[in-house]
Amino acid sequence: MSLWVKICGNTSFEDAMLAADAGADAVGFVFATSPRQVTVDQVAIITSQLPSSIEKIGVFVDSNFDTIESSVRTCELTGVQLHTDRAAELPMRLRESFGERLRILRGLHYGADLSERVAEVAANERVDAILIDSRTATAVGGTGTSFNWHGAEPIFSNAGTRLVVAGGLAPDNVAEAVRILKPWGVDVVSGVESAPGRKDPDKVRAFVKNARRMG
Repeated sequence: MSLWVKICGNTSFEDAMLAADAGADAVGFVFATSPRQVTVDQVAIITSQLPSSIEKIGVFVDSNFDTIESSVRTCELTGVQLHTDRAAELPMRLRESFGERLRILRGLHYGADLSERVAEVAANERVDAILIDSRTATAVGGTGTSFNWHGAEPIFSNAGTRLVVAGGLAPDNVAEAVRILKPWGVDVVSGVESAPGRKDPDKVRAFVKNARRMG
């Protein structure tokens, strides 16, 4: 199976369409507090114009079920990326509402207990993939900082589930990350931007090309 490529942190139709044209599998929209935060109304306008072939993923941090469900319906999202430790039942309720058509990703941060946390999330059959990101003191994602790929390699090799690598990826290092970790997918935000929330066309195209070269 070919590598799954997601371009996240889109704030305009032009940037989302750029990712689609470059060959990405998915575009992401951040509904949480962030320099790239977008509203449901903004995203609904964008997604209504995108081709059906591109996945539309909403990123939620500590959101409740009602908020997520409403956003999925209004924006016609095909997937959600959940960053929360407070609602273990969210994947179950989302699966009950939307069935298998909704891709459910769970975000985890690289750290000393990552192996145990991956095993815990992987046991939930309603979660389709786990996104492993770096973390800073001030940001949940979009940090531009990579984690220890060599240190994480055993976790990626033995996870027994789909893992997506994120955090600090860019056109010039994504091939190395894919070579070391052999992930199911890759996710990029700041590494393909000209400014927060604004994509650089050359970087987006180069990222997808270099990721596909290895995956």
